[in-house]
Amino acid sequence: MSVVRDLILKADDDLRYPSSGELRSMVDFLSQGSIRLSVVRSLTENEKKIVDESAKQLFSRKPEYVAPGGNAFGQKQRAQCLRDYSWYLRLVTYGVLAGSTELIQQIGLVGAREMYNSLGVPMPGMVEAMRCMREASLTLLSEDQQALAAPYFDYLIQGMQTST
Repeated sequence: MSVVRDLILKADDDLRYPSSGELRSMVDFLSQGSIRLSVVRSLTENEKKIVDESAKQLFSRKPEYVAPGGNAFGQKQRAQCLRDYSWYLRLVTYGVLAGSTELIQQIGLVGAREMYNSLGVPMPGMVEAMRCMREASLTLLSEDQQALAAPYFDYLIQGMQTST
């Protein structure tokens, strides 16, 4: 769930105190607290802007998605796509905050293939959508914030690619 929780649980499972290396990892994680919070705040406060820009990028690259017969054709389908963008953006913020990809994996990737296949949504389209969201998000962040946030977007994208 989080770096600190995971390290404590591992030490407890092994019936030992955290090692000096594990303690250093905790200190490193905790020292990044303010930048983690600033990333989460920026992504959260700009959610609508990120989702709108992501959709604009995706639909300009893949106009067939919003054409008749496309997965995002019509008001309802497009709204569902944008809802999913927001949902995945929120999962990325959870990862940044916790310093862990566990929630992205458990909530966002497990079952994604089955869900999108059952809805007739091609996974390559979702991968491209997440790439657009990554780009739209990172442009709003400083270099240090980008370095912190990018791996969580990359993890999400990679996970979706392996689901195809």
